[in-house]
Amino acid sequence: MACPFFMPMERLEDGWLHAARLPLGGGWSGICTASGHEGETPSQEELREFCNLGYAERCPRRPPDPVWDSVRFGARSLESDASDANSRRILIRYVCEREHRPAEHGMLEFDARRGRWEKSHSDPRVQRMAECFLASYLERKKQQSVERLAAS
Repeated sequence: MACPFFMPMERLEDGWLHAARLPLGGGWSGICTASGHEGETPSQEELREFCNLGYAERCPRRPPDPVWDSVRFGARSLESDASDANSRRILIRYVCEREHRPAEHGMLEFDARRGRWEKSHSDPRVQRMAECFLASYLERKKQQSVERLAAS
């Protein structure tokens, strides 16, 4: 669950134990969008402790009464034609949480063949997090395909 005020910009490649288990599928650097802190760059410690993990009650930038505490994602691929692996749609389920309970949820949709979002989120932070999550998801799927081919 990533912090809802975090706008991820660039993947952080080093220093994450089990990076694939992080809410966005890896560690990210970025900026804060919390009111009064827009555009501030979090420290490496803040990125590790708060931004990439959500529920950042101790974060000094966190508003006192946020609408959401964290955002989580999940993905599922839908093949529209079994003969064409590139014609798939990828559904990204999102849940924005407040005090460990769903406050908003929905489904975003990415058309992998056309390389575009068919259904996106209206909040640019949530949309950017979904894009980061999707990139990690696609990388993981590609690696799994390579491993399957190597094993056969």
